[in-house]
Amino acid sequence: MIRFKNARIMTMAGDKPFEVTQGEVWTQEDKVFLVGEPTDEQLKAAQFEREIDAKGNLIMPSFKNAHTHSAMTFLRSYADDLPLQEWLFNKVFPLEAKLTGEDVYYFAKLANLEYLTSGITASFDMYFELDDYVKACTEMGFRSVLCGAVSGDESNIERLEGNYLKYNGIDPLISFRLGFHAEYTCDIKLLERIAALAEKYKAPVSTHNSETAKEVKECIEKYGKTPTELFESLGIYNYGGAGFHCVHMSDNDMDIFKKRGVWAVHNPGSNSKLASGIADIRKMQEKGVGLALGTDGPASNNALDMFREMYLMTVLSKLKENDAAACDANSVLYAATVGGARAMGLWGCDTLEAGKQADLIMIDLSQPNMQPINNLSKNIVYSGSKTNVKLTMCAGKVLYEDGQFTGLDVQEIYAGAQERAQRIQNEVNP
Repeated sequence: MIRFKNARIMTMAGDKPFEVTQGEVWTQEDKVFLVGEPTDEQLKAAQFEREIDAKGNLIMPSFKNAHTHSAMTFLRSYADDLPLQEWLFNKVFPLEAKLTGEDVYYFAKLANLEYLTSGITASFDMYFELDDYVKACTEMGFRSVLCGAVSGDESNIERLEGNYLKYNGIDPLISFRLGFHAEYTCDIKLLERIAALAEKYKAPVSTHNSETAKEVKECIEKYGKTPTELFESLGIYNYGGAGFHCVHMSDNDMDIFKKRGVWAVHNPGSNSKLASGIADIRKMQEKGVGLALGTDGPASNNALDMFREMYLMTVLSKLKENDAAACDANSVLYAATVGGARAMGLWGCDTLEAGKQADLIMIDLSQPNMQPINNLSKNIVYSGSKTNVKLTMCAGKVLYEDGQFTGLDVQEIYAGAQERAQRIQNEVNP
């Protein structure tokens, strides 16, 4: 059992999710055991393997990265300042074709290191070479939800179903959700088969959705429907799921999301860098659409930093609406923690309560950007940064603390990633 004492605590639970209290947090194995003030009897009976004096710092649920492509670290700053379609088809896909499983293993580990420094303990990851990706995450103790990434024709449906059956239950840190890359990369027969698979397993489906105006325009020209309307007509969203980006959504699209319980996963950093647009967060909130937050991949962001995403989410919405009151910072913090967990199906990791998974972070309040202490939740969004992440714990294990990674050869990961990134570039551009 690990004891955090003398802590400020924000549970993100109940009807006062941002309330800050004083007390202790105890974890036992992979679960939260106690939140609040222990009784004398509990203190007498407890046997702690470690006691951590929080010294008044804040303990809260960890961030959940609800959309990313982790192993794309090898493309970071390789092909920047290009439109999305050109970037994707002319730069990204040719290099991805050269990836091996071992490449993905190193590139994913590099991404996970960055996530931990940002207080992220789980990613909703869409990529390839899943065995090697899973190995990277489980070796590091990092939680991940794999998102199906199929594209092409209906022959790929067997791979999607096989992965769904293989990876759910393979490890406590790993789960798999049905998904596909996007409408514009999938044949209609494949989309129909995905809908049938969702019905078979009563399962949610997640995909890139309405990221660019071009994507939506061409879908309407092809099917007479927006991507969301197409998915609704096919039954893809009958059991919920998530839409990644959701920049160019109609009122009807948002109504479908609300009706079906589909989460809109906002990616403001990537949307801005690729000039895809600014999602209509205010209208989504007014309609009651569930919101989560993601970084997208390190080739299109290029950082994997939840603090930057939170800040961009709120300020871009204010700019879009010409209203400084738009997109309250507390709703952003909620999307980055509770919303992300629930969009990923991680309902046991959403809040800081006894019995939940011990996925938590400690925010260092002793640094200048956290002083004076007026409103902690809003200060995290508007002033916080990765430098304030003092400790990151996933499933009851401290993985990052005071700038150091627990039990990891960081230099070996860096060297392995650099060597493999250079090899791939040389193969494509000899």
